[in-house]
Amino acid sequence: MGPPGSGKGTQAATIASNLEVNAVSSGDLFRDHQRRDTELGRLARSYMEQGVYVPDEVTIKMVMGWINDSAHSAGFVLDGFPRTHAQAEALDAAMKSSGGVDRVIFIKVSEDELIRRLTGRLICRDCQTPYHLQFFPPELEGKCDNCGGELYQRDDDKADVVTTRIQVYNRETAPVVDYYRLAGVLREVDGEQHAEDVGKAIEATIRS
Repeated sequence: MGPPGSGKGTQAATIASNLEVNAVSSGDLFRDHQRRDTELGRLARSYMEQGVYVPDEVTIKMVMGWINDSAHSAGFVLDGFPRTHAQAEALDAAMKSSGGVDRVIFIKVSEDELIRRLTGRLICRDCQTPYHLQFFPPELEGKCDNCGGELYQRDDDKADVVTTRIQVYNRETAPVVDYYRLAGVLREVDGEQHAEDVGKAIEATIRS
């Protein structure tokens, strides 16, 4: 868990690789449904373009469909879910028979740092390689180093939408952190360290 721009996607992928399980973000599921132009995907798109969260019932259907796939029966890592108290309760209910969530990692990052990170992000339209204007700029402005494709900024990474995303996070997701803290499964990690140091801190937390 963590606010948008905290690096939770990168860390989730590393954790999953180390544990030899699969990882998924609700955002990945939203985009997959949009590419396939499903009904759920069209609903998700209308909310994501405004920088607000997709309604719980839509998100829960997508995520639970993924969780219930037999390929994930040995365990999994969730990135960006749950985001609301209702989603956390739905996840607990779905996983009650298997013992529930083992550990929740919360990556803490200040709001100023989040805005700096998010508004500088660019993505290749062709191969989806990520860049950052400050931390990882392309060799040629507006062009992907790997395939030469056009780089673009996602609608939800534009300055006005970024501010809205953070406000929505503070209002809707921060209480979920308290939910898991009270459950005794939450662990906090400083997300303003170098990415490798964040990863080491998370690994130590999982193994402790």
